[in-house]
Amino acid sequence: MAIIVRADPGDSPGQVIRKFKKKVQLDDLLTSLKEREFYKKPSVLKKERLSESKRKKRRRARLWPGK
Repeated sequence: MAIIVRADPGDSPGQVIRKFKKKVQLDDLLTSLKEREFYKKPSVLKKERLSESKRKKRRRARLWPGK
């Protein structure tokens, strides 16, 4: 997917670069590239998903102990 940044009149090159970096970060482009850099077996993906859900569950329990 192409990321297009339009320079407004009066924008310095630094401002345009900042806009581009922000769009890349919001689009989550770099993280998806890093994830796809190497093949992960389905079992590893499943293990990562489970550990992530456990971590989120523990965090929720710590933040809201009554629920």
